[in-house]
Amino acid sequence: MAAPRDRPLAWFAAALLLPLWSASAQAGPGQVDSLKDLFVELRSCWRPPPASRANPGIDITVIVSFNRDGNILGQPRISYESEQATDNDRLMYRVAVMETLQRCTPIPFTAGMAGAVAGRPFAIRFRNQKPPPQPIEKRAWLIPRTL
Repeated sequence: MAAPRDRPLAWFAAALLLPLWSASAQAGPGQVDSLKDLFVELRSCWRPPPASRANPGIDITVIVSFNRDGNILGQPRISYESEQATDNDRLMYRVAVMETLQRCTPIPFTAGMAGAVAGRPFAIRFRNQKPPPQPIEKRAWLIPRTL
């Protein structure tokens, strides 16, 4: 049997196919492999305060970093809150953001994504948009008209 060094073509082919195989093997189901996946994951955990307790239509942005294991690194920091928010709204939304981060972490990063995001700050915007106003239906045949 020939030694492995006697087959350079086989080694060359294996070296070319290894990156393709490892890239496809990295991202398993439920793993975060891109920034888009990271924001989708965080959005799936977002539970805004109920409208009965806080005003809808408030935006809040938090700056947070993650380590390689997907846990929060350091302390998240609120960098923006809507100016129309009351003190009660600010408190409710801050609690909702922190609960979201607790609910979602540790984030299941792939090995490549973990190395790319470890220690880097992300500004994550959480929005709770007001429901669109219901259009007022006008029916011409219901409007009383005097001729």
